[in-house]
Amino acid sequence: MPQFKSILVYCGANSGNHPAYRESAIALGKLLVEQNIRLVYGGGSVGLMGVIADTVLASGGDVVGVIPQFLNVKEVGHTGCTELHEVNSMHERKALMEKLCDGVVVLPGGYGTFDEVFEMLTWSQLGLHRKPIGLLNIRKYYDHLVAQLDHMVQEGFLNVNNRKLLLEDSSPAELLVKMRAFDVPVEAKWLDSSART
Repeated sequence: MPQFKSILVYCGANSGNHPAYRESAIALGKLLVEQNIRLVYGGGSVGLMGVIADTVLASGGDVVGVIPQFLNVKEVGHTGCTELHEVNSMHERKALMEKLCDGVVVLPGGYGTFDEVFEMLTWSQLGLHRKPIGLLNIRKYYDHLVAQLDHMVQEGFLNVNNRKLLLEDSSPAELLVKMRAFDVPVEAKWLDSSART
């Protein structure tokens, strides 16, 4: 059972329209500190990103931010991070965040959050990492996404074992339990051999 030293959290640069999203970010931040887990995130000071970073720092934990230079110039970078890495591009940001973490938790977010989690899932499917990835499904925010993934399996575009690469729970504590217990399957990317010519 892995003991996480660092968890990468993907989440929105907005806070959403319901207080439950902010409350969940706070709960996750406090839980990380209680379990002596360092937060790795996108380095922002706004939205849920800012909420979880502020919570971890206020609770005495360590926060590692990774932010592209063009975003930091716009003054959305968090100035209180334990470490703040400024990189040249979004691609570098994602690569470095993956390198610095032992697992990934996904809070509600927009395009950027979806981009990040699907890249991590793709890398896992290809065997480039074996880190657990979990959706923190607050207010059923990700129910439609979960249903879409199941539909992809049913329609033959996603292998059932690769579907299991994404865990899900509405409780931060239970999600971390699932992530610790999860053994990422070793399987080459699934291809339909009948499509080969």
